[in-house]
Amino acid sequence: MPRHSKTAVRKLPDNTLIIDNGGYTLKAGFSQAEATEPDDCYLIPNCLARGRDRRVWVGANLENCKDFGEMAFRRPVEKGYIVNWDVEKEIWSNTFFDNNAPLKCDPHETNLILTEAPNALSALQLNCDQMVFEEFEFASYYRCVGPSLNSYNDIQALYDNPKNGPAADTEALIVIDSGYSHTTVTPILRGKPIQAAIRRLNVGGKLLTNFLKELVSIRHYNMMDETHLMNEIKEAVCYVSNDFKADLERTWKGGVGDRREKQVAAAGIVVDYVLPDYNTKKKGFVRPHQPSASGKLQRLASNNGESVEDFMTLGNERFTVPELLFSPSDVGMREAGLAEVILESLNAVPGGLWPALLANIVVVGGNALLDGFLPRLCVGATFEIAKQSADIHVLEKKS
Repeated sequence: MPRHSKTAVRKLPDNTLIIDNGGYTLKAGFSQAEATEPDDCYLIPNCLARGRDRRVWVGANLENCKDFGEMAFRRPVEKGYIVNWDVEKEIWSNTFFDNNAPLKCDPHETNLILTEAPNALSALQLNCDQMVFEEFEFASYYRCVGPSLNSYNDIQALYDNPKNGPAADTEALIVIDSGYSHTTVTPILRGKPIQAAIRRLNVGGKLLTNFLKELVSIRHYNMMDETHLMNEIKEAVCYVSNDFKADLERTWKGGVGDRREKQVAAAGIVVDYVLPDYNTKKKGFVRPHQPSASGKLQRLASNNGESVEDFMTLGNERFTVPELLFSPSDVGMREAGLAEVILESLNAVPGGLWPALLANIVVVGGNALLDGFLPRLCVGATFEIAKQSADIHVLEKKS
């Protein structure tokens, strides 16, 4: 009888790199036995950028840039999926493998956990696997749906003061991820996504920024080439309105015969955004709207020979742009809003799971940082219907 050869079991390295490869930023860090602090996670711009001086900035190097005027961006992620590995390879090399990389590691001695958006095409997944093993040669590799990793977090400890008793076991939860490319609703059961119940809304930070660019370009200055600036303005001034109709009425300037000159009713909504001056390295900022004082200050600056302060007045743009998350039909998109998408996802799971799922709702993504997003989500029509069946505990994870 021939002897059976023993297969040597290769020991995995102790070092594990976790990458959340988002469309706007790349979140990465090394896993640790103890609880990880927020500072241990690095946020890297997931793009190549070229300034008007023709200089190219790669990933984390963009933080050293001082002039973002007319900057062109090239991103490897489209609609939530990596489609351009030539660009992604440059960013990964700059972030993980160069001598001065912020997260320098040896791929041969490192395990990799890489997240992806739900419902990725098999061709894109195969291409990703080939790049990880054949190009970068990581020691081991695990690719998973990003929301599923939230089930490994200590959700119970993240709730401060649950109003309706302790939260349910994190064996079941719903992850609402509203990021740069899209918004997804993913129910998780025992650490695995319920595939049939995953729902996607094709509204994300990119669409909101582009919509704001169009509004500002029509009403104020031509900002179609100022993507970075408009994204900063969106993050600084936009908010989600809890009473959209009332806020829209307050910011209405009136008709031809009933003109509201000073927009008194819109106090607290209308603000001025002072544009940055890249020549003097002066950053942009928000200030309260002062219609009478603004013109006076400009005239004084002109008489004194100083540079005139450029600013734009923003009114209903502040809340009509984020409203697309809850009402995409406002711009002609034939899609349900976020509240309806959550209900569609719940209807795809057995009713017996509703109490456990609704007791643990985790909200992540850059759009969740908009003021008023979470309160609007909680008082939406879908949540009013869902509250008839179970208690709800909502957690906002700021990333």
